[in-house]
Amino acid sequence: MNYKGFSGGQYRPLSEEQINTIHEASLSILEKTGFTYETGLDETLELLEKSGASVDREKARVFFPRALVNDMTAKAPERIIMYGRVPENDLELAGDRVHLGTGGAAIKILDLESGEARSSTLKDLHQLGRLVDKLDNIHFFLRPCIPTDIPKDAYDVNVFYTCFRATNKHVMAGVNEEAGFQKVLSLAAMVAGGPEKLKERPFFSIITAFAISPLKLCTQSTRNMQEAARNNIPVALSCAPMAGSTSPITMAGTLALIHAEQMAGITIGQLTNPGSPQLYGGIPGMADLRTMGYMGGGVECGMMNAAIHQMAAHIKVPNYNSSGLTDSKLPDAQAGWEKAMTTLLASMGGSNYIHHAAGMLESMLTVAHEQFVIDDEIIGMSCKVLKGIEIDAEHLALEVIDQVGPGGNFMTAPHTMKFLRKEFFTGNGVSDRNNRDKWEHDGSKDARTRAREIAKKIVSREETSYIPEDVDREIREKFDILL
Repeated sequence: MNYKGFSGGQYRPLSEEQINTIHEASLSILEKTGFTYETGLDETLELLEKSGASVDREKARVFFPRALVNDMTAKAPERIIMYGRVPENDLELAGDRVHLGTGGAAIKILDLESGEARSSTLKDLHQLGRLVDKLDNIHFFLRPCIPTDIPKDAYDVNVFYTCFRATNKHVMAGVNEEAGFQKVLSLAAMVAGGPEKLKERPFFSIITAFAISPLKLCTQSTRNMQEAARNNIPVALSCAPMAGSTSPITMAGTLALIHAEQMAGITIGQLTNPGSPQLYGGIPGMADLRTMGYMGGGVECGMMNAAIHQMAAHIKVPNYNSSGLTDSKLPDAQAGWEKAMTTLLASMGGSNYIHHAAGMLESMLTVAHEQFVIDDEIIGMSCKVLKGIEIDAEHLALEVIDQVGPGGNFMTAPHTMKFLRKEFFTGNGVSDRNNRDKWEHDGSKDARTRAREIAKKIVSREETSYIPEDVDREIREKFDILL
């Protein structure tokens, strides 16, 4: 069963009064405190100044009037389609509709054979894309690891080519610069069958970490975001402050800071191209003040990410956020409970595009094939919760109860056969529900071992390239493809 796109909203950590309080606080931050910026944003600053923002170049500070912010956030689309290469992989981001997928920029991977951590490669990215393509509960493929074996000037086009080849699900990744974005745009048009077909169904999107928390515009990421906006390619406005270091230690303060940063990013994007598709991309995190490291597995991450959807919904913009992070270094029990808790909370919160939900370990530093398989099961269970319990005449089964009667047995009833594979979540095979004798007979395997076997079986199959051979040849003639 396809478990994508069910509606969340069952868990709402903020009341309407609290949402309004945070929203007003964020507008005050933008008006009174403002943003600083890196050098190289002269055109952006001129655009803001002409539109009514106040720019103090001596202090490198931009102040956003609330009227401007309100006008620009109202121009952002309330509904965005993240297209797949085929319609069944399209994702409708609107309301409380929930979709979960991969994410991150890990630089290490647990080797599928040895289990040891090593640097991630372009081949690993390709293999993970092929794996995710066959895992039904992972709805999109956001580049989960950084290929450390390719030069920087070849990065953008090779990452997107590798993803396009591996899966026909929606693909998202970052780009290093505007020139790299234009190469990816050209590549995607070739894969789509021409620029017009790509415009009809843009099957990729980009992430831009435009804000360096707290309240600072990153030059290159802001320019990348504006370039995507000019071309109507969906862009996630990523900002990821850590409570206690780059945002206030309180959850309310962190949410107010993120909301201010997001509204500033949306304002710039909509001034660049009104109506361009943008995702509210707040990703609240926490700092471990003992080590100053990122603490991804805290339950508060799940709470704040659910609240982020409420703040995005308040200004009627679909949101991108996070779940499924863990501080564990390998797929163990700690990874299980941390991932399950944050994924369920973000899902029940109604977040539209939840990345990091599959594959991540060690606070985003590492990925593992087997973890994607385990997380596919966790995501499926979370979405089953969103599906809820169906109550109608057929599901109530009054006629069946009457036919079987007191003291009877429902095991052989046609009604049981009809709903045997529909009513309960069956998973991908990683969960073991056999008795102990059968489990011991099969080798007494734990969940990680079973997940590795499933992953190996999937990636050992003959590759199905989603780029036709003739198009692949044309791409390789135009670009330096390293896979």
